[in-house]
Amino acid sequence: MSGTRKGPQALDFKSATLYTVRLVLHSSELDELLSALAQRMHDAGSFFENEPVVVDASQLDDDTTLDWAALLAALNTHKLNAVGVVANGALLQAATAAGLHEVDLSNAPTRPTASPNVPEAEVPTLSTAQEQNTATPAEVAPEVITQIAPAAMVINRQLRSGQRVYARDTDLVVIGVVGQGAEVIADGNIHVYGPLRGKAMAGARGDTNARIFTTELDPELIAIAGVYRIVDEPLEKPLHKQPAVIQLEGENLSIHLLS
Repeated sequence: MSGTRKGPQALDFKSATLYTVRLVLHSSELDELLSALAQRMHDAGSFFENEPVVVDASQLDDDTTLDWAALLAALNTHKLNAVGVVANGALLQAATAAGLHEVDLSNAPTRPTASPNVPEAEVPTLSTAQEQNTATPAEVAPEVITQIAPAAMVINRQLRSGQRVYARDTDLVVIGVVGQGAEVIADGNIHVYGPLRGKAMAGARGDTNARIFTTELDPELIAIAGVYRIVDEPLEKPLHKQPAVIQLEGENLSIHLLS
């Protein structure tokens, strides 16, 4: 006779936060792609090895022909694990036939910001209050309604090689050292109150206004909204190991000293 199992379940479903690298294709020519891939991986050293990758082919025409098998083999050779694809039409069909699963990256929520929102009609003016001669100072002051952004994730310890922290939909604050080989990732800003010696990736889901702050800049890699810079040699003297902020200016990363 069958019955309901009363003991511990053999498996369970839990929510998970996944971080992947997005590989954006600007060409369907296999030779160009393989050459560019080899150059980028050479420049990056081992930084992206064993990372999950979503191949974004959305900028290519839907009826473009692409040798997916050869591209996936090349990614595997460089120790990149393709886990999904963004594409449309026949291009998507060919990708799924090659074993990739469609991924929707278009619905990433916009990170809320904390900004005053004062309805104009609800703000009394000083002249009106004086004419009525009935308003108190408290009544004259405008009522400010704010939209509060999610609380930042705060890490109050050192991060060592191999450790990764991801702050989803918010800022990340690290009070301590981000050591070589460690990774800090945030959808918002990153603040490191201590030496930044590992990798820091702000605006991970496309926030181009995100910034990276640190009291001692000595990173291996910095990135904002997918625009990254590998630092394989010490930064120039005005910046090396100094308090600094990194931000996007156009399509380029800009580093400024914090005075």
